[in-house]
Amino acid sequence: MTSMASPQVLPFAGLSLAGKTAFVTGASRGIGRAIALGLAQAGANVAISCNTGGGLAETVRDEIRHLGLESHYYAHNIADPAEVEKMHAEILRDFGKVDILINNAGITRDKSFKKMTKEMWDEVINTDLTGVFLITKQFIDEMADRGWGRIINISSVIGEVGNFGQANYAAAKAALFGFTKALAREYARKGITVNAVAPGFIKTRMTEEVAPAALEAVIKMTPVGRLGDPEEVACGVVFLASPAAAYITGAVLDINGGFAM
Repeated sequence: MTSMASPQVLPFAGLSLAGKTAFVTGASRGIGRAIALGLAQAGANVAISCNTGGGLAETVRDEIRHLGLESHYYAHNIADPAEVEKMHAEILRDFGKVDILINNAGITRDKSFKKMTKEMWDEVINTDLTGVFLITKQFIDEMADRGWGRIINISSVIGEVGNFGQANYAAAKAALFGFTKALAREYARKGITVNAVAPGFIKTRMTEEVAPAALEAVIKMTPVGRLGDPEEVACGVVFLASPAAAYITGAVLDINGGFAM
């Protein structure tokens, strides 16, 4: 009786991003940083942006370059159409194209609705929602012309369930679901998938500012019994950005430890 040799185990090529260029907004820290590094580890060159935290962005850029990949960072306000247009030109100058767009940048201006000002509302909507429109508008048709692209919008569990003191943030993040699904329908036949990721409570600078008692309550409400790691969100994003996810579009990937089902 002849024995059969064990099959050779090969890396799953469908997850490779070699030869692709990604652009991640708000990538100097937290979830954005983890996403940028995850995409690079999968083989992509990565452009990153930040409006503040330039030193941190330089560190992320240098980590990506240490992997032997190309990376540059851009300091622009994504809520300003003129600055977004300028950033688009700079990225094309440096990289020539963007295949994968991760709309991650966002801000919070928390206050109970009774105390929330129009300025606080506008700041969050302009960055977390209108900024996504402005950035996507610059890159999506170039992807369509090439017949391949990935757009991933980072929303939040708060957009699904709401949260006290975050009417502005919840509204912006909920709107990203509709925006994602509409674009997915418009661009599916042009080789572009458009998906959203909705993280739950993740260990970032933002959750560090939450009162310990409130954070403990969140953990008790989370079936897995802990906060998430930024790298766990990044893994979901890398998958959606990969060729392996070509049949997934208009979807919302919840990464929240079961907080909302």
